[in-house]
Amino acid sequence: MQVVTLITTPTERNLDAALVDSLRNAWGGGDANWLAVDEAAEFAIPAAPDNQWDVWADLQKGCVDLVISPLDGRRKKMLLADMDSTMIRQECIDELAAEAGVGERVADITARAMNGELDFEAALIERVGLLKGLPETIIEQVLDERITHMPGGYELVNTMKAHGAYAALVSGGFTAFTARVAAALGFDENRANTLLAADGKLTGNVGRPILGKAAKVEALNDIAARLGISAQDVLAVGDGANDLGMLTLAGMGVALHAKPTVQDQCDVRINHGDLTALLYVQGYGRDEFVT
Repeated sequence: MQVVTLITTPTERNLDAALVDSLRNAWGGGDANWLAVDEAAEFAIPAAPDNQWDVWADLQKGCVDLVISPLDGRRKKMLLADMDSTMIRQECIDELAAEAGVGERVADITARAMNGELDFEAALIERVGLLKGLPETIIEQVLDERITHMPGGYELVNTMKAHGAYAALVSGGFTAFTARVAAALGFDENRANTLLAADGKLTGNVGRPILGKAAKVEALNDIAARLGISAQDVLAVGDGANDLGMLTLAGMGVALHAKPTVQDQCDVRINHGDLTALLYVQGYGRDEFVT
């Protein structure tokens, strides 16, 4: 059995009951279960329909995300999340670069790297080099003034944890950022790269080995083995090309507001919902959320 989940933008909450019923009838689905009034609904179907992606494209025009996933094993035992543009709204290196006066140049490199046009490690080394000479204190300033959490992140992490899941934050960004974000949102652990500093200033270098695409896959395998679970028990979420390894390996890989090249390789694509959408696709109702 498969389960169809329909989710709309939480600020609009305009999921039409007639739309849900029409799709349920067309696909021979079971009774609709509303996970959140006017926002998220689900129903079971025997098998994924042939026109799934045509319907997905049509629903996108109305700001509705459509996810079809196996009913069995739906609630995952581990959350593995990217940080930049996933658990936070920003790219931390771009915000540091803005303070250094090279914001546009670095943001362009970041965008190309996240879309898979550039080698991630080489792009990271180049961008960090442009931060040379910044006072180390700029990290705390950026965290305080520029970094904001993605809506629904706290609910996602803590609802899954309340049901026995483990939460890990794994980023191609920097430990100085992941440590604070992980603590604020309730992650059990975090892994990232280290910005090197000397005499109170950034050196323009990053610690080795660099945590990139392969390291995120390694983190998934390492943590899952430690917990005694399999990759099928993992929900991974990210937006960039360096996330694709963990997204395709996980039992549920979610492309969240992701780059086109990432969406093309993921079956679960959330473009309109926030991070609470990852709870709905696991069958959690809003009344179960930890807030």
